[in-house]
Amino acid sequence: MCGIIGYIGPKEAADVLIDGLKRLEYRGYDSAGVAVLNGGGIEIERAEGKLTKLEAKIGKHKPHGHLGVGHTRWATHGVPSERNAHPHRAGDVVVVHNGIIENYEALRKGLLQKGCRFRSETDTEIFCHLINEELKEHKEIAKAIRSALKKVRGSYAIVVLYAKEPKKLFAAKSGSPLVLGFGDKEALVASDVPALLPYTRDVSFLEDDEFAILEEGHLSVFDEKGHPKPAEKTHIDWNPVMAEKAGFKHFMLKEIFEQPRVVEQTLMGRVQLGSGKLTLEGIEKVFGKKGFPFKKIEIIACGTSYHAGLVGKYWLEQLAHVPTVVSLASEFRYAEPLIGKETLVISISQSGETADTLAATKMAKEMKAKVLGICNVLGSSLGRMADNTLYTHAGPEIGVASTKAFTGQLTVLYLLTLEIAKRRDKISKTELIKKINEVRSAPQYLEKILENADAIKKIALGCKEAPHFLFIARGPHYPLALEGALKLKEIAYVHAEGFAAGELKHGPIALVDKGVPVVALVPPSDTYEKILSNVEEVKARGAYTIAEGEVGDKHLADKVDAVIPVPKTFYSITPLLYILPLQLFAYYIADAKGCDVDMPRNLAKSVTVE
Repeated sequence: MCGIIGYIGPKEAADVLIDGLKRLEYRGYDSAGVAVLNGGGIEIERAEGKLTKLEAKIGKHKPHGHLGVGHTRWATHGVPSERNAHPHRAGDVVVVHNGIIENYEALRKGLLQKGCRFRSETDTEIFCHLINEELKEHKEIAKAIRSALKKVRGSYAIVVLYAKEPKKLFAAKSGSPLVLGFGDKEALVASDVPALLPYTRDVSFLEDDEFAILEEGHLSVFDEKGHPKPAEKTHIDWNPVMAEKAGFKHFMLKEIFEQPRVVEQTLMGRVQLGSGKLTLEGIEKVFGKKGFPFKKIEIIACGTSYHAGLVGKYWLEQLAHVPTVVSLASEFRYAEPLIGKETLVISISQSGETADTLAATKMAKEMKAKVLGICNVLGSSLGRMADNTLYTHAGPEIGVASTKAFTGQLTVLYLLTLEIAKRRDKISKTELIKKINEVRSAPQYLEKILENADAIKKIALGCKEAPHFLFIARGPHYPLALEGALKLKEIAYVHAEGFAAGELKHGPIALVDKGVPVVALVPPSDTYEKILSNVEEVKARGAYTIAEGEVGDKHLADKVDAVIPVPKTFYSITPLLYILPLQLFAYYIADAKGCDVDMPRNLAKSVTVE
């Protein structure tokens, strides 16, 4: 989730750019850079690491000028390094970019054949060379940019500086955010509102496929066909802290609402609708070109990532027919696991720095197992240790309690399951296409759930004073019951337990008393009638019953005290959907109790010590 800032006006551009980047630091980044245009040409300064390193370089040689672009990078293509930091340049064209180019490899190959020389490993540098090549045919930079964008498939927010247009900046977006700022004799563009607030409160949010030209004190916006359109102004009343959170009260709530985009970004470039084509980067390093050379899978993880692994076990065994074991990394490393060359170990960690997971991963490699990582941070220790790593593209997760990273992990596990099923001939091409189309539809269903957030809040507030909660589910939703209970424990400091519903009568039902909230996950499935019976069992003992179920399920509604409706969808992707209401449920209870939602007591974002 990179930070972008662009400026044109009477002030020193470098000062505005650095200030803007500081206000975007909350987004997370691994490198930073600025480019400023002056009478002598373009000056670019970049540095790996924190902004202080970039500031130190600029302090020794400040680039002077009144037009420039800046960027903080969250790595997607290419490890964190100075040469992979933005801005990138080809000829007189300088680009900063947020997003992912799906057809990156094909475009790069074509540009190399034309003689282009690449100086980085990033997909962003593609834009520089594409635009530079288009300038050979389209003499106007605006036309060259629009023509280049037509060749790109993926998501992008870009700002372009062109040395031969010293009084203009150019911006465009599709799938990634860009905000235009109206200043006094100046104009700004950024990836988020906080960077603009010291200079203006009047902004315009660029829509997908729109194009903008920034000049001193003037902004021009064009639609996807190149026709000019009014730039609609919005006045921002947020304070700086609210602005960092895009108006949300907490980062956790913001990150919950980002999940449709997270799933979309994680899928991007990996699936193609209607073709059955899956592209999991670097998977041949572990699997080889064909087939699946392993007899079993061992998943190792901690906390929320462990729950994601449990969902993955259901998918891998049901769809790919591979025996799968899920182990807590902290237990795995002190056991005597039966693994070796015929075992695929999948290590899952949001940060890639979880101490127990890294130790277990090292142990697995020593036992000659192949390791596939699932991680959210490029360049992390897990990414370097694993034989190959699939990244979740969730962007920085600021809230300590994981939400969007979990959904990203589930998305990668689902795609990995389909890849293995295909390699083992356990899925037909027709069924594979169907499954890909199903998971591609998940973002729109997640959006529908978020539209119902107020109803979930009302249910949550109705039981905020309860001292105990139980969560029950069956099949691939059982791990979600564990995760829902964990969220309440983490952020609301409430005792909560998740159980496989079939286990209730083996002990947990003794915890049910009058008024105890029991949250049941009841999607249409082979076990629908069985879990309904479990709901009736707890209700008969005085429980306050809350059910997540398919919208319009009147039979379920008649049997419980409250219903959280989930859109009717495909059973295979329901774990991706049913977790979101549980996250909101926990959030609203914690917020009502006055808890520090983003930084719960005694917890750290990454557990980097044993």
